[in-house]
Amino acid sequence: MDLTAADLERIPARNVRVPVVEFARVWLAAERQVEADPQSWATYGVVATCRWLAGATVPSIAGGRELASAPVTRRSGSAYEELIAAECLAAEKMLFRRPVPPRVLSQPGWLEAVVATLAWAWRRTGPAPITVPETTHG
Repeated sequence: MDLTAADLERIPARNVRVPVVEFARVWLAAERQVEADPQSWATYGVVATCRWLAGATVPSIAGGRELASAPVTRRSGSAYEELIAAECLAAEKMLFRRPVPPRVLSQPGWLEAVVATLAWAWRRTGPAPITVPETTHG
């Protein structure tokens, strides 16, 4: 997905608890990484979570565009504080679920990346989920 300045300016500050500029840099770097390696489920987990938190629109399977869905629960619509907190819990619950859900087994690294992104962006615990190159500006 090609991010524009307008996409980055529309990030709802209430949806992230890290500086919006820092969030934008991580999102932009993740988008670039997923373009370079579309097979990386871990990078896609970061991208999907950032898109949802940012209220981004993504291509719809029916054509046109729609709001990005929550990565774990797949809820459609805008992210807001209560839904973000619920998504954090759902992601952590899925991480420890046994037996491991087939969706998690077939997408190695995806769930861990979602959990790490939510922990960093929402809970402010842990480092950014990916390393941002110095040349990435948001």
